[in-house]
Amino acid sequence: MVHIRGEVAIDAPVEEVFDVVADERNEPKYNPRIAHAEQLTGGSIGKGSRFAAQPVGAGAKGVMTVEVLEYDRPHQLHNVIRSSYMQVDGMLHFSAQGDGTLMWWDWDMRLTGPSKFLTPVLALIGPRWERRNWEGLKRYIESGRR
Repeated sequence: MVHIRGEVAIDAPVEEVFDVVADERNEPKYNPRIAHAEQLTGGSIGKGSRFAAQPVGAGAKGVMTVEVLEYDRPHQLHNVIRSSYMQVDGMLHFSAQGDGTLMWWDWDMRLTGPSKFLTPVLALIGPRWERRNWEGLKRYIESGRR
């Protein structure tokens, strides 16, 4: 298992940042590694919401399911992500800092199946991938492209 933590400051209100992150359908707008995401459950987003996310170049077997286990707007999300090759369980925390937001992540990532032997590689590149993802979120929100 690989443990990944980090934080990013975003110049936007905490409610806005939380809402963008909680809706997985937004991720392709700021993370170039995700080609498409859709909500699998009906209704508003909250505890129990599920999404399917398609990583770029991963094919049908690479589809990830994202489930919201805890939803405490605008403070905390607990998500579990599953695919044929990986499981991720972790928290996203959000706190107001003046007019902006400090967001931090705390993930446990585990490769499964034949990919398991690549765990040392995940330990090296995982933190950079995560940071790149959330820096993309920062640029997306701060640019006002929503």
